[in-house]
Amino acid sequence: MRQEVRGTCPACGEEVEYLYETENIPYFSEILIITCSCPLCGYRFSDVQSLTSREPVRIEFPVTSEEDLMVRVVRSTQGEIQIPELGVEITPGPACEGFVSNVEGILMRIDKVLDSAIIDGDDEQRRNAMDLKEKIALVKTGSFRITLIIIDPMGNSVIDSDRAKKESYEICTDSL
Repeated sequence: MRQEVRGTCPACGEEVEYLYETENIPYFSEILIITCSCPLCGYRFSDVQSLTSREPVRIEFPVTSEEDLMVRVVRSTQGEIQIPELGVEITPGPACEGFVSNVEGILMRIDKVLDSAIIDGDDEQRRNAMDLKEKIALVKTGSFRITLIIIDPMGNSVIDSDRAKKESYEICTDSL
């Protein structure tokens, strides 16, 4: 299904088009992708929502070659991304958007954030950002291995590979 709906840009009030599109991801579920882009002010919005409900999941995928960069990744609005070898943890906030990408796309998103640290950070932050950028470049050539982990309490994220290890987990609800 593909549906276009006219609406108002929340940033500038210009009339914009929201695109709602469903896609069926093999071995996962049907998802709804919502996108919008304002031609006047440049506001962009994208979200991915699962049309099914699942158990909490932890997915681990070893990235060991250039081919692994093409593996499709769906991160829901509740999915946390971790890459231990890079010291990266991306936790969702209240305005978090889901996305459909691939491993390389996730690395590109991280790389873009590092660009800001290089421009705006202090000397130590710049050095750390440059080191991470070098490691990301090595991952892209297949000469530095990483592990991509997604933890999703709603179970709506996926790494679409036979080599992705998927396990359920329990959400701790005890408070101190």
